[in-house]
Amino acid sequence: MKAQTVLGVISDTHGLVRPQAVEALRGSDLIVHAGDVGHPAVLEALRALAPVVAVRGNNDRGAWAEALAETEVVEVGGFSLYVLHDLAALDLDPEAAGFQAVIAGHSHQPKLERRAGVLYLNPGSAGPRRFRLPVALARVRIGAAGVEAELVELEV
Repeated sequence: MKAQTVLGVISDTHGLVRPQAVEALRGSDLIVHAGDVGHPAVLEALRALAPVVAVRGNNDRGAWAEALAETEVVEVGGFSLYVLHDLAALDLDPEAAGFQAVIAGHSHQPKLERRAGVLYLNPGSAGPRRFRLPVALARVRIGAAGVEAELVELEV
């Protein structure tokens, strides 16, 4: 493993790939999409930047969306991250299951917190603006210090 792995984390694009999101995700070793992708072209655009792990959101429908799992486990450098769309659907104890982080979207509200040693990350929505919520995504760095994350608000 290299000294540090950078994950770009995005959610709730609802079919929109903003140029600002592409720039913010550039240089990621892996991109995680936490659902409500909206259109397969979104995943194609992200795959042009880095490998992509994506889960299906409640608005993802059609044959292309059926290929997406409802949850994914991302293993990086000995750390495990659990990915789902809606945190309310979490049906396990992340700490007991050995996960260092839980990544979820759905609410469109960026949020970063630690509970019982587990990082909970919602990157917010990088798609169409909803109400007065910011347009955002997140960057996760995984290395010797563990799993660290930052929210990135996009200028749109």
